[in-house]
Amino acid sequence: MASNRAFTSPRLRRLFCSLFIVAAAVAALGAFGSSDPSGQGSSPERTTAATKIAPWVMEHTANGQQAEFFVVLADQGDLGGAAALPTKNEKGRYVRDVLWNKSQTTQGPLLQWLGERGIEHQSFYIVNAILVKGSREIAEMLATRSDVARVEGNPHIQNSLPQPVPATEGSSQPGAPATIEPGIVYTHAPNVWALGFNGQNIVVGSADTGVRWTHNALKPHYRGWNGVTADHNYNWHDSVHSGGIVCGPDSPQPCDDDNHGSATTGIAIGDDGGANQIGMAPGAKWIACRNMDKGAGTPARYIECMEFFLAPYPVGGNPSQGDTTLAPDITINSWACPTPEGCSVNTLQGAVEAQAAAGIMMVVAAGNAGSSCSNLTDPPSFYAASYTVGALNTGTDSVAFFSSRGPVTVDGSGRMKPDIAAPGTNTRSASNSSDNAYTIASGTSMATPHIAGAMALLWSAIPGFQNQIDPSRAALNNAAVHIASTKCGSAGSPNNVLGWGRVDILSAVTSGTPTPTATPTATATPTPTPEPITLGARGKKVGAINTSRLKWSGATSTNIDVNRDGVVIATTPNDGSYDDSTGTTGQASFLYKVCEAGTQTCSNTVTVNFGP
Repeated sequence: MASNRAFTSPRLRRLFCSLFIVAAAVAALGAFGSSDPSGQGSSPERTTAATKIAPWVMEHTANGQQAEFFVVLADQGDLGGAAALPTKNEKGRYVRDVLWNKSQTTQGPLLQWLGERGIEHQSFYIVNAILVKGSREIAEMLATRSDVARVEGNPHIQNSLPQPVPATEGSSQPGAPATIEPGIVYTHAPNVWALGFNGQNIVVGSADTGVRWTHNALKPHYRGWNGVTADHNYNWHDSVHSGGIVCGPDSPQPCDDDNHGSATTGIAIGDDGGANQIGMAPGAKWIACRNMDKGAGTPARYIECMEFFLAPYPVGGNPSQGDTTLAPDITINSWACPTPEGCSVNTLQGAVEAQAAAGIMMVVAAGNAGSSCSNLTDPPSFYAASYTVGALNTGTDSVAFFSSRGPVTVDGSGRMKPDIAAPGTNTRSASNSSDNAYTIASGTSMATPHIAGAMALLWSAIPGFQNQIDPSRAALNNAAVHIASTKCGSAGSPNNVLGWGRVDILSAVTSGTPTPTATPTATATPTPTPEPITLGARGKKVGAINTSRLKWSGATSTNIDVNRDGVVIATTPNDGSYDDSTGTTGQASFLYKVCEAGTQTCSNTVTVNFGP
């Protein structure tokens, strides 16, 4: 455990958490200044504290064992104000600031207490919680505190990932795609492409086993690739800090230790420019966070990736460097945290809700538990904030036998799930074995990225829907091909087998009909954007001043807004180039994008680095 950089030893803690300690010193003295030096409290207090501790923690700290567990603070951030904010940037900044500030002002005494005792720990802010490795005694002492709401486990989960089989390679010759996968066709995505919308200006985040970023169908769509060089900062994070099997721990670049992450990303956005049209939204960009080690996940890994997506930060950096303007619009989540294996029902809930409040559409697999009712039991699939996807037999409107079903009983809600359905059997996509390899697999893991890609198409076609979670979900729901089933309750739409039914993205883009669950504020008439804007950049010294040379193509407006580090620094004629004299000398790094003037139609983000 000591080798895991995610945990903080006393020496590292003093470097990483010094701000916490200084701010919290007085509070810490008060919190631990009682006559009971152990902090364990009286017997009745310890009995009450025991009710805060999850059964998994009690089991795994028996007989002197140590285990990893979350200490969840009672004081959590209130994100209610985010709903009234109109744009993703405003929502994201508000959510991140509320949650970050809450963790900064409340965790100090606990962090100091843990550090003074040499207890390994990791602080989170997307959920106000601290991951601790300790004994039963430590868990009980922490649970006695009034500022601690509960103590929950961090079990290692082995996801049962779909087993792929090799697929015949398609042609890699350039030109118009000759083969569009059947699941893509069945959602009517190609009809949306024909209208001029292919996911342009939308970023999809992959939370999975990683991604083979150099794959021919994935590399052109990676936000960290500008066509010449790769920059993984803000575009990739590895939450696997020990072990790592194929990729090793803390991989500095996207790496997939299984086929799963490459396949799910490919279904959402993949296209090699030749005969391998495997993705729903090939005009979208992708970024990624590895939250499983060849299928092995933990709540901590899951939460760390959700924290990264809320506000991405550089490779090797930390959440204090997070930039919400670089957050993805949509995330693919084809993974689970099974409650029978020790995941508490609500450990992940706050993180999922934070992404939704920030305008990030979290698309989640229903799971592959089979045909029984109420077997949709694994977080995060049953949360209201998750957009949950069931699987169809590809090319039909029949439910795949493995697709999990509602109603949700594990949290007592009786909630209808899944929300919607998509093709999920015999799905061909990218493999991690080589840059031109493909595999075929089945599962709700395959259905989920179909919906993530469909949402990217909706948002590129109707910008007014972008990052408006409830209206966007309602638009897809209302336009779906409703499929009746009495298997697990009412036969209507929605139902607990296939939700609102099979996604029909063409209908969602073109119909604009009223929605049964929310009223969209967006116009239903799409405005074509012929091509995405592509930006490249390089740095040079001009009289010792760091100067960035920007070149772009694909913009159609008269003028262009030049953004440096999230701020418009100039509006310039759309002549394809701009020199930015930064006014700095020596070592520096800047993030650039260009946008159609006065709009959110923007290019990819490019980093320009300057040496000393």
